Amino acid sequence: MYMMAQDMGLDFIGRPSGMAMSTPPPSFGALTGMWAAMMAAMMLPTMVPTLRAYEDLIISANGSQTGWLGVLGGYFIIWIGFSVMIAALQLGLLYFGIIDALGIATSPWIAGSLLVLVGLFQFTQAKETCHGVCHSPMGYFLSNWRTGFFGGGRMGLGLGIYCVGCCWGFMILGFVGGVMSLLWMGLATVFMIIEKLPQVGRYVTRPMGFMLIIAGFGTYIWMLTMGGT
Repeated sequence: MYMMAQDMGLDFIGRPSGMAMSTPPPSFGALTGMWAAMMAAMMLPTMVPTLRAYEDLIISANGSQTGWLGVLGGYFIIWIGFSVMIAALQLGLLYFGIIDALGIATSPWIAGSLLVLVGLFQFTQAKETCHGVCHSPMGYFLSNWRTGFFGGGRMGLGLGIYCVGCCWGFMILGFVGGVMSLLWMGLATVFMIIEKLPQVGRYVTRPMGFMLIIAGFGTYIWMLTMGGT
């Protein structure tokens, strides 16, 4: 991401710097790679303890090394698949003028709505379910146990989907502060990691939701005060 920002003449917060007068949009391949890197940061806090949980089942149950590789492969498929989808979404939003070449919403109303949407999602049953699976992969294994490489792959796909279901909102928030902003996306990644920490994760999900909703309505109020459209 840093190399892409440098090539596009952007500073640390994703804005043109120096002599950069215009910022051409990145290619689909470059965007997919960028999102894949961010997906790696998002999934790693969940994937590592999940693979360790499976290793325990190799010893205590009928898990296997091929099954372990299957779980990893399932995660990888979801990882790359989501990266392709959100890269395509970004180009589509750019085409229709909803975001600019830097990945920033062209209207503060859109930015505020995204903040409120993601904030509300923090309070839903879907969020709670996905977050619970991320925190307790062993429970998922025991309820959905499959043997062998393909069985592991099937479980990896399911766990990867739950992982994306838990954190898609923080990725979408990239369109608020700019997906090319190392500072903004770094902050979103930190939030995702904190939320997945076993010791504190369950205690920060809803406070994060409140913060996002307040920020969204703050954006609305600011726009009304400034008389903006």
